[in-house]
Amino acid sequence: MNHSLFSADFQTNQPHILTEGIEITQPAGIISYAASDTLLFARGDRLREEIKSRFFSDFEKDGDLMAHVSTFTLINGTLYMTYYANTHTGEEDSKHQTARLVYCDEQHPDRKIFLDIQTVGDTCAGLPVNRVYDTILAPLCDGNLMILWTAQVGDNYYRLYRSFNTTSKALGEIGVNRLRMGNVTNDFSTTGIASAFAENGIGCKKMYSDIGIMQKFTSRKENGEPYFYSGAYSGDLNFIIKTRDFITWEYVSQPDFPNLSKWENATYLLDDKIFYFVRQQDTTPYGFLTVYDIDRDTWEAPVLVDDCQSRSDFIFYNGELYLFHAPVDREHIGVIRINRESIKDSCPVLLADLQSSCFYPFIQYLGDELAMSYTVDRKHIRLARFDFSSYVKE
Repeated sequence: MNHSLFSADFQTNQPHILTEGIEITQPAGIISYAASDTLLFARGDRLREEIKSRFFSDFEKDGDLMAHVSTFTLINGTLYMTYYANTHTGEEDSKHQTARLVYCDEQHPDRKIFLDIQTVGDTCAGLPVNRVYDTILAPLCDGNLMILWTAQVGDNYYRLYRSFNTTSKALGEIGVNRLRMGNVTNDFSTTGIASAFAENGIGCKKMYSDIGIMQKFTSRKENGEPYFYSGAYSGDLNFIIKTRDFITWEYVSQPDFPNLSKWENATYLLDDKIFYFVRQQDTTPYGFLTVYDIDRDTWEAPVLVDDCQSRSDFIFYNGELYLFHAPVDREHIGVIRINRESIKDSCPVLLADLQSSCFYPFIQYLGDELAMSYTVDRKHIRLARFDFSSYVKE
């Protein structure tokens, strides 16, 4: 390969093992939202009104006709947000999208600085950038950021990265993420994933469209160093990954039971166990919740959860783990308190009808309280604070 930024994939002689999606027929349990539970809806109504009243700001740029999938963090009084946008049409169309970082002083949200990370039509190592997709940020231990996104460069999808210095506000050069599986290390690309799975004899579900990395990172120390865990996906393939530097990612595991997983998989590491929730194919009304024990390399039997097949997120709050997801449609937010000893006994806490679209919520701390960023009708990247204690103390 003549383009020095990219590396040739490991040339495996092993066959590609395609894993078929199969419906979960014997779940450990089913978690549903009881229509008769008025307390769930009362709490949801309060959350809706609080999100409206504690609106912080919208982060799309003037001229954006579409904006989607947000990630945010607060560092030394400056709020940073990433997403991808379309300035050509109002469609979510990766052939016309831009990966973007925006930041502002927490006290002056009206004074935003917008930085385009990469745009379709750019070149990368001499090759055309034909598509741009999922864009996230990762806070680094030194107080700086790593911006990570997907691009189709030439004919292949890659996960790319750029560092961002939060002091000088300077972007680093574009690099290519790497994926390590066993003794194989490839570019984190569609072909690189396929090669690594095949060489390691691991079944791989059907991949299509872009490659994603989920924006929630949780960590533990391994051999004295912090490793950060998250979920990765491409089409029907979903798996857990970890990293020390947000550049090279290591394959960890994927659910070992038949399922109909598709797209985004939320993860959260607690006590050497990864709590895992993923949407499924549109043919089923359920996502599934499970737990992966890192040290034992085992998966718990899955629990089905009412879901409209949208992106979800975990948050650890006041000693408890909660799942935010979309049990009805993308105008509703459901919250489930996770029973960490018996996930089948996890229970819904609230169900909020936002009365407007609320796509792909991402929940994070802003100081001592929680905030949520989300997409409104793929037109607005919105951020609002809320006092979660008022919904879970009853």
